[in-house]
Amino acid sequence: MDAVDESRPVERRLVVTGRVQGVGYRWFARETARALGVAGWACNMPDGSVVLEIAGPAEIVARFTAELQLGPPTAQVAGVRVSARASADPLPERFTVVR
Repeated sequence: MDAVDESRPVERRLVVTGRVQGVGYRWFARETARALGVAGWACNMPDGSVVLEIAGPAEIVARFTAELQLGPPTAQVAGVRVSARASADPLPERFTVVR
């Protein structure tokens, strides 16, 4: 069985639910992404969730996703749903908060 290449780039769409709006969650995601070198963006959704589209090495994306499950101290993350990113549009290299 071949080993998985953790350095291979992956793209993911994440939907974070819980108390994640109005608590600095997107800014937490931005600072964490920039520290880890994850590309992409985060946006509040009308249903109260935060959607992120991200790209980076598989190992780093996994670390970033784990941090998102914790969130900032003011948030209460109920769940993080991860799926493959469907869009072919390029992601910003410097992680961005979309308003």
